Amino acid sequence: MSFEEKTSETVNSLKCQNCGAILHYAPGTNSLVCEYCGTVNKIEQETITTAVHAIDYATFIAEQQNHTETTQQAVVVKCKSCGASTTMLPNVTADACPFCASPLVVDTAQTTAILQPHYVLPFVVKDNEALQHFRTWMGKLWFAPSDLVRKVKDGSSQQLKGVYIPHWSYDTDTVTDYIGQRGEYYYTTETYTEEVNGKTETRTRQVRHTAWYPASGRVSNDFRDVLVSASPSLPLKMAQILEPWLLDQLKQYDGRYLSGFRAEIYQTNAEQALVVAKKRMDPVIQDEICSDIGGDEQSIDRYDVDYNNLGIKYLLLPVWISAYRYNGKLYHFVVNACTGEVTGDRPYSWIKIVGLILLIIVIIATIYFVSQSK
Repeated sequence: MSFEEKTSETVNSLKCQNCGAILHYAPGTNSLVCEYCGTVNKIEQETITTAVHAIDYATFIAEQQNHTETTQQAVVVKCKSCGASTTMLPNVTADACPFCASPLVVDTAQTTAILQPHYVLPFVVKDNEALQHFRTWMGKLWFAPSDLVRKVKDGSSQQLKGVYIPHWSYDTDTVTDYIGQRGEYYYTTETYTEEVNGKTETRTRQVRHTAWYPASGRVSNDFRDVLVSASPSLPLKMAQILEPWLLDQLKQYDGRYLSGFRAEIYQTNAEQALVVAKKRMDPVIQDEICSDIGGDEQSIDRYDVDYNNLGIKYLLLPVWISAYRYNGKLYHFVVNACTGEVTGDRPYSWIKIVGLILLIIVIIATIYFVSQSK
């Protein structure tokens, strides 16, 4: 089946055969559901004869440079505030950016060709479950400004948005040659004097030293699914806290899994993300070198890494996200829509913090005066 025929089939399968409305993907299922009449359509995928696998990195980059990679048409709107580019939901006339809460100029949305992801991880956590996570998290913010808690909790159902975040996934087998030093401990006996009850006494103690010896060798590491978020709109620290993802549940990309949700277009390209991926691999490689050197301490002078069998996958991973502004500063709350893992940032109320400190001081002072009066 050609790409054009497949796209046409997908578009037709999104229409409810009963009432003509757009069907939306139902999280945690393999079905599309009509929100108006309840019609359910199962997503039938073609039989996959091979497991999820990476694409050869060099081939992928060459196809991009020659513009021969698989693309698809999508309606995309770019946020003028934070620069995030996301797909548009059908029949939406007004919306806000899921990453910075700024109003989106829907009239500027354009139909454009975008790179088709290799795989998608469908939503599992439903919106009401994400909303409960959101409210529970907000309820634990003891030092958050009271007006923020009320404001966000009251409007949280409107603020939470389901978004697929683009990620690059890398596989590679590394071989690393290194030169370093191995430190081995040895001890000597040292004599010293010490005053004890007004008398000078001579004592001994063991002193540790390190003898260093040259070391060199070669180590190997196999890396699978080293993830790098391709979205600078979501802070990198948050993206990493949301890990791990249930990548064993990946599906071959099918646009029907995106129905009813937004999808961000990648802004960090594969070459840029590879630099980040190598930085994530580096501590593991250094640990392997230190283990290979042995001894009591290790020092690495130089090492050279060869990245063999380098493969890549372009993935869409699901999150529920709320972006809100407080006193002009942007804050995020994010739920991993596959595992339920939660992360977020928040402002602090210095009035509450100072109040607590003063309360503690009063309690301590009260205890002191009571004890002195006895």
